[in-house]
Amino acid sequence: MRKTLLIASLLVASTAIVPSAKADNLSLRICEYVQANDKGRLRSFLKQNKMKIRNIYDGVLCNGNNLLVFAAKSKSLEVGEFIIGKLPAKKVKAEVDNLAKHSAHLAEEARDR
Repeated sequence: MRKTLLIASLLVASTAIVPSAKADNLSLRICEYVQANDKGRLRSFLKQNKMKIRNIYDGVLCNGNNLLVFAAKSKSLEVGEFIIGKLPAKKVKAEVDNLAKHSAHLAEEARDR
């Protein structure tokens, strides 16, 4: 009886860890594409995994920053413009001051939005 409970609990525990590890891997890849300013690979990666920027924006942090501020710090202008275009205007407006500290170009794009 104990062996059965032990095996069942191990199976449940191992399946609970896998989604978290997959989510960490996905967010790491997204951060890598943002830092590399690779808009094409970011777009195709999001499409392959059936994700949208507006849905993952609040949950993904890169080096403690959201995607837009991380793009500004990394000088990733193409990806930053892409993210600005995909986010709701309210979220973009809230980040204008943070963007201005790191990238005048992205701050201007955000103001125009």
